Amino acid sequence: MAAAGVLVVCEAAPAQTAPVRQAPTPDRRDRQDEGMSTNPPTRSVKFSDDERGGWSSDRPRREGAAQRPVDVSTRCRVLTPSDRLRYSPGSLLLIVAPSAAERDRFAARVLEDRGAYLTLDKVRALLAGRVPADAVEERARALLDTAIGRRLAAGETVVLGADGLGPHERERYARMAHAARRPRHLLLLEAGRDDADEDERAALDELRRALVAGELGTEGIQTALRLSGGTVAEVKKIVFRPPPRDE
Repeated sequence: MAAAGVLVVCEAAPAQTAPVRQAPTPDRRDRQDEGMSTNPPTRSVKFSDDERGGWSSDRPRREGAAQRPVDVSTRCRVLTPSDRLRYSPGSLLLIVAPSAAERDRFAARVLEDRGAYLTLDKVRALLAGRVPADAVEERARALLDTAIGRRLAAGETVVLGADGLGPHERERYARMAHAARRPRHLLLLEAGRDDADEDERAALDELRRALVAGELGTEGIQTALRLSGGTVAEVKKIVFRPPPRDE
């Protein structure tokens, strides 16, 4: 028995060894396989024609598939009110207001070039009694789109009194101006808010929030200006002229 505190290592008696057989020498083919990877072969994956490429713009469209809309998003700069507002000639200026009457009254007061001011209401009035009543709306929108498209293509200024507060009409005409490579601006006139219904007020609140946050660039708008209260009367003139040489 081992004394306390002494580590005893027990070794097994050596076992009788059997004669060792010589392993067969690998042939040339076996030697070529030594060191090769044992990973399974790579599985190929087939992509469809409209999924190739890392970027969505790189992926070709299937024949007959709808074209992707052009990305018109840009940085939108929020302007501050001034007694005289100047925009580049050939620009698109959208005047958006909850009240069409206040919108038209403001435009008549401040626009230097009143001939550039277009509204859907004007076109509707021109068509009244000339086309069937159920066709006035469709014809009016088509004529307005044609007039705006021609002016933009010719590099002429367009001031559009927007018909409503929703984003669809704004983006529609911003896309037309983008296609013609024309500047795109928005002026939010909050006069007449008290006469708006609940839905219109909700749309106005959302538009104001997007404008203040600079989010209208997603619609293709490059500058935005909000006029409310006393700032409406502060604006005396809107002109479309190149900047003075000393600027």
